[in-house]
Amino acid sequence: MAAEGSSRNGGSTDLAQRLPLLLDAMVAIGGDVELPMLLDRVVAAAADLTGAPFAALAAVNDEGGVGEFVTRGVSDEVRALIGRLPGSRGLIRSLLESRTPLLLTDMTRDPRFSGFPPDHPPLRSLLGVPVRVHDAGYGALYLADTRDAAFTREDLQLVQILATEAGIAIGNARLYEAVRERARWMDGTAELSTSLLSGDVDDALAVVAEQARRLADSDAAMVLVPSSGGGMEVVAACADDTTGLMGTQIAPGSALLGQLLAGEPVFFEDVATDPRINDPSSARFGPSMVLPLANNGRALGALALPRARGARQFSIAERAMANQFAQQAAVALMLSEARDDRQQLAVYEDRDRIARDLHDLVIQRLFATGMLLDTAQRAAQLPDVHSRIGKAVDELDATIQEIRTAIFALQQGPEEAPSGLRTRVLRETGTVALTLGFQPSVTFNGPVDNRVGEAAAKNLIAALREALSNAARHSGAGRVEVAVDATAVRPDGTDAVRLTVADDGVGLPEGEERRSGLRNIGQRARSLGGTVEFGPGSDGRGTTVVWEVPL
Repeated sequence: MAAEGSSRNGGSTDLAQRLPLLLDAMVAIGGDVELPMLLDRVVAAAADLTGAPFAALAAVNDEGGVGEFVTRGVSDEVRALIGRLPGSRGLIRSLLESRTPLLLTDMTRDPRFSGFPPDHPPLRSLLGVPVRVHDAGYGALYLADTRDAAFTREDLQLVQILATEAGIAIGNARLYEAVRERARWMDGTAELSTSLLSGDVDDALAVVAEQARRLADSDAAMVLVPSSGGGMEVVAACADDTTGLMGTQIAPGSALLGQLLAGEPVFFEDVATDPRINDPSSARFGPSMVLPLANNGRALGALALPRARGARQFSIAERAMANQFAQQAAVALMLSEARDDRQQLAVYEDRDRIARDLHDLVIQRLFATGMLLDTAQRAAQLPDVHSRIGKAVDELDATIQEIRTAIFALQQGPEEAPSGLRTRVLRETGTVALTLGFQPSVTFNGPVDNRVGEAAAKNLIAALREALSNAARHSGAGRVEVAVDATAVRPDGTDAVRLTVADDGVGLPEGEERRSGLRNIGQRARSLGGTVEFGPGSDGRGTTVVWEVPL
């Protein structure tokens, strides 16, 4: 400690006069207050006790730099002009790393002095006291003046007592803050688990991203899952601007991916400049962490939580709580997955039961009814009765075939369902061939499977099924032609997929397009921004249905 300067406060008599101020300050900072307010009170009390025009408290963060930095006597404008915080080197750095106080009459003569940054006030005398919390270094409280010999040993004693009391109060405040923060994360984790297991969530991964962003106070949250190429890909993102985030990948074989697959969290001080990340979307982010979503050795994916460039680093406590959140989220996702599997299994069991009932009961009764009608038809004497019974038998045959098609669909599992639109179209035409008595012709134009989205494909199949059913039941057709064109262009120039079903039957009676089935075709097209047209066949006979929706 440097030598004492000349006294300005009158020695021990002045010390006794200032003890009530010290006691008041100790009472003020010992109350149950939040940490920022507490630090402000400590700095204000130190300045009042010593009469120092400049006072500050610098706290060391988890990385060893200055985190909290509270000042008195320096305006916001001057702080903005100064720019960087002190403590990276020089006198303040030595004070942060030491248990020994400083009392200097002229800090500029100390060999550890490294100069003032531009726009900094020209200070000379310095009083500095380490602040320890639970006997661990927390930071330093220091006071400065523009004059020489501004501080005395009495000032030093008062500030040391204040710093000791401040350490106790800061420890209590940090403990309270840690408990409250942990409770917030626990509540958020419980809320996430409830949401995922309630059955009301359509996209569990999006819920994980939303909750994680809120709890971590990050600027974005992204959930990555293993991709087909062996890496990981962002499939859910939560941010004010998600541009460029969806589809971002971690390359297979990268060191980052290896750490995540091994269950290790990865932390970045500045993801924008880190060589492990080369994606353009990371340029807007700074401090970040990527946490594995894994359970029992199974890698479900990863959770990325970046903050904006220049934002504060994630503390050790935040990192630990976020990692625990990721572990609990992985468990909740697996439970949600298991719940969905059980529900799906129940659906398949119910579908199997319905299929058996249709086959064993309904179809058998329809067969029996058909045989009775066959007998009645042979016994009928009147031609009109004979004809009507024959139509009834045909309707029963068509109904039986439709029920068989429904049974086939009910008995299919998800792995058996055709994935391509081309295959689904062929299956529909193959099914109706039994009712028509011949196989409809089918043509495809363009990359049908690749260009047509699922929503358009699903509605196209429904429209095809209704058009084929109409041709089988009512047209008396001897030929049906089906065409699917994925290269169609609408009048406004937009790309479209066009379904054409034409037959050579009796044609569509006037007003028949208002029948519920054909009306549904039009509703499906309009719901996707498309159109449907009904007209005669190419040679003037039969019916043509043209169903078209944009891609």
